[in-house]
Amino acid sequence: MTNATVGEIDSLKTRIKEIWTAGDYDRFSRYMEGSAREFYERLDIAPNGQLLDVACGSGQVALMAAKDGMEVTGVDIASPLVERARARAQAEGLKVRFEEADAEALPFDDASFDVVVSLIGAMFAPRPDHVAKELLRVCVPGGTIAMANWTPQGFVGQMFKCVAKFIAPSGMPSPVLWGDEPTVRERLNHGLSQLNMTRRQYLFSYPFSPSEVVEFFLQYYGPTNRAFASLDDEGQAQLRQELETLWAAHNRAGANCTTVFAEYLEVIGVRN
Repeated sequence: MTNATVGEIDSLKTRIKEIWTAGDYDRFSRYMEGSAREFYERLDIAPNGQLLDVACGSGQVALMAAKDGMEVTGVDIASPLVERARARAQAEGLKVRFEEADAEALPFDDASFDVVVSLIGAMFAPRPDHVAKELLRVCVPGGTIAMANWTPQGFVGQMFKCVAKFIAPSGMPSPVLWGDEPTVRERLNHGLSQLNMTRRQYLFSYPFSPSEVVEFFLQYYGPTNRAFASLDDEGQAQLRQELETLWAAHNRAGANCTTVFAEYLEVIGVRN
């Protein structure tokens, strides 16, 4: 994407917004709360600080931090997700600032936040060099930068291979490169005094069968929703079969339930 024109970037961002506003990410993410909390709690961050949740979706991590007494800001490129996050905060009586913003151009001053996190979010921005620069820029010296990113080898990485051939913009680096340790080190290490990376397992658990999980993703998960929408009946049947086979092969539960562990790379660094 280094030689892309402004118009090409704008067009790409519009397409990315369309992908993430399709379906219902808030409903989708409710099945992912457990592992999200595990990620957040491992950060072991002090209360009363300033936390920024980048590509916050419907506010999962941001709301957890607000409950712990942190001053929290969440940003996402998709305005419907921002609106949903605001509604969740209001319903729970939490004071959180949510704004529509791009992970590649965060609207904050340098060194504005003690903690900058992104749970399976900023990895999808098309220009990772811009993302890395911004995460580092808005974090205070000595502050924490933390990400959770799907790995290329893990279950979700394999699922993306099925879906990406239908929706991945040409020339855009693979999002799962944020789950590759040497790549992350190259992108972030120059701005960090410490960098720890650990492979973890994210739990997907559903009280219905693998085939119903595929239908659930089709209905509510933007990338899967848009991939199916781009295909004719024959293509949809082929993609559905590929995804059902993948989910069934990794399912550790019985035929009427689905339990799958998806590998991600936990990235925790300390800003120079």
